[in-house]
Amino acid sequence: MDKQNSYTKQFIFLGITLISMGLFNISIGSVDIPIPEIFKTLLGQKPLKSSWETIILNYRLPKTITAILVGSGLSVSGLLMQTLFRNPLAGPFVLGISSGASLGVAVFLLGTGLLGGIFSFSAFLNWGLPFASSAGAFLVLLAVIIAANKVRNTMSILIIGLMFGSLASALISILSYFSEAEQIKQFVFWGFGSLGNLTWNEILIFFGVFVISAVGIFFSIKPLNSFLLGENYAKSLGINTKKSRNIILIITSLLTGVITAFCGPIAFIGLAVPHITKLIFKTSNHKILIPAVSLLGGIILLICDSIAQLPNSEFTLPINAITSLFGAPVVIWLLVRKKKIYV
Repeated sequence: MDKQNSYTKQFIFLGITLISMGLFNISIGSVDIPIPEIFKTLLGQKPLKSSWETIILNYRLPKTITAILVGSGLSVSGLLMQTLFRNPLAGPFVLGISSGASLGVAVFLLGTGLLGGIFSFSAFLNWGLPFASSAGAFLVLLAVIIAANKVRNTMSILIIGLMFGSLASALISILSYFSEAEQIKQFVFWGFGSLGNLTWNEILIFFGVFVISAVGIFFSIKPLNSFLLGENYAKSLGINTKKSRNIILIITSLLTGVITAFCGPIAFIGLAVPHITKLIFKTSNHKILIPAVSLLGGIILLICDSIAQLPNSEFTLPINAITSLFGAPVVIWLLVRKKKIYV
């Protein structure tokens, strides 16, 4: 009972922190907006300055919601991969889905250099980048699922995913070699990651994928807990390991694919947040870990995005740089201090 009360207090604290960081994230930027005015705007009232309403509703609120969804999605995906492969170094991009998405974007942005003008028309389409990224991610997902049904060893899937990533990187290098400097610059900027480019329609699609994935995760809690002790133990409990493994792979691929498609490859979050959560909650029960990881992932990405804002400046630092600079030392410190990871 005491342990349950402790979890409840921790969840309440995380919930309050998430809301507080969300409001703070909306308030800062090139124009500082008082938090009371944010409340007024969100409640449908007019703020002191009419421009604040446009800034909040059209730019900052979508970016804050995106940060929460991306942080939660990557963190949960990382937890699923670390559990499935029983490897603390596994992350959401280990299946090669992100590499496939990057290859799709590379073909879209760099393909004109090697393949002629086939793709040049699509540069004017708002949905060009997300579509190219999604197509690349889907093709890798399809290949991984086929491979997963051909091999019995989970570690083989991990290796296959890494090989897909290497293959995609090689093809991207070839495309880059034959591309112009401006095209390479566009691709590099996409690789920095961005949370501020989504429209409300894109957020709605993003949220729909998030909800579908959440339903799949809910029904995967028991298999995930059993996978901690190996597939043979899971089979002894009557769990269909092949079906459960495919569901977990599809969920991870969906989340990782849609995040990479709309926001680019966001580093650190999926790998580190599950470890931080386990050190805080001191449990390996996914019934506790999944919501905890989701909340903490949203909080940490909001913190990173707030740091990247450069208050009172029009410039925003690359979110990937901040997540790594801020996150890596924290994880190293936690691991050295605690000396134990709950897996």
